[in-house]
Amino acid sequence: MTAVALPWLVLVETGSASRTGIVGFAQMAPYVLLHATAGPLVDRFGARRSAIGGDLAAAALIAVVPGLYAAGLLGFAALAVLVGLAGGARGVADCAANPLIPATAVRCDVPLERAAGLASSGSRAGMLLGAPLAGVLIGWTDPANVLLADAASFALAAVLVASSVPRSTPSEVDGSAEPLTLPAYRRQLAQGLRFLWADRLLMGIVTMVAVTNLIDVALASVVLPVWVRDEIGSAATLGLIFAVGDAAALTGMLTASWLGPRLSRRWLYSIGFLVGGAPRFFVLALATSVPPVLVVAAIGGIATGSLNPIIGAVSYERVPARLQARVLSAIRASAWVGIPLGSLLGGLLVAGLGVRWTLAALGAGYLLTTLAPFVFPAWRGLERSAAPAAAAPPAPAVEPAPGAVLDSADQPPARQPAGPASR
Repeated sequence: MTAVALPWLVLVETGSASRTGIVGFAQMAPYVLLHATAGPLVDRFGARRSAIGGDLAAAALIAVVPGLYAAGLLGFAALAVLVGLAGGARGVADCAANPLIPATAVRCDVPLERAAGLASSGSRAGMLLGAPLAGVLIGWTDPANVLLADAASFALAAVLVASSVPRSTPSEVDGSAEPLTLPAYRRQLAQGLRFLWADRLLMGIVTMVAVTNLIDVALASVVLPVWVRDEIGSAATLGLIFAVGDAAALTGMLTASWLGPRLSRRWLYSIGFLVGGAPRFFVLALATSVPPVLVVAAIGGIATGSLNPIIGAVSYERVPARLQARVLSAIRASAWVGIPLGSLLGGLLVAGLGVRWTLAALGAGYLLTTLAPFVFPAWRGLERSAAPAAAAPPAPAVEPAPGAVLDSADQPPARQPAGPASR
């Protein structure tokens, strides 16, 4: 809802596209920064407490916006500061949620693929419902009141975690009693990054997803809109393509959550990326009508729906519980590193090559990237039997801790592009 209501509020009040972009940046930059670096803080104060506290802080900060707006006191600077603080609080909450998912799954005897898939599916469902709901609510009231409803959703999230997630999570039982000084913080953050760097499979996943995310954002934010404008001339068609891709991805996630534990992870991941990635670019490069694009978007969405459950399960297994807050947040932040550059890349390529050659070039890059699991031996580690014992999830006797992977569900607050970039 925020992704629709916040920019609409700025546009209504200021009429300035540049100010709208500034507010969006003010929200996202602290979110990504805190999500990537809050791991030692989460370990120190406990994942459950950090998740609850972050969501409550975000709820309170967002709720101030409609209050100031109603009083006629909401200036542009105040809005930017409030959404920035709320974005940082959300980043801490989502970082804390990372280790809770695998530990809760172990406690409930749920396969890790299923737990990761359900988490990703919840996030995708929120994307499908949130933007249309915000649009309807804005029509009934105003964008400031929609932000009030959004604040209530964060408070509800905190209540759900407080009422359903056990208190004795690993980070709260085994957390370090060492005072979190600046040197200790740096040391703990570096420990998580070193663990990620040393694991060839996880680094392969991060690199692959970072590259494909960059290409996906180029497609969704620039190339696809230009193709729709030139070939179809209808903004509704752009929304339809996104909707089909999102709905198919949700279907694929739910299916993979159920069937994933019974299938080969490596082949499900490899084929899912291959089928769901490059074909979307090639069909756009060749098509002059919408039906073939929708068919490929549906097939690709279902194929890529299998990716997040597998990425999540592998990450949960390979990262020790005591490092999960630090390492899982580093995984997601690394996978997002190219996203801010995607729009720039798409715009430069379209300006220099034209839409169809840009689609062909991006599709070729995507295809080469998705061939990696078929070529390099490290990808055999995707299979369950290859997971290192030292990285196994905590034993059922130990109580849980929260998580999400590259999904941002796994997802940043802004709208995700169609296709695998949802990771």
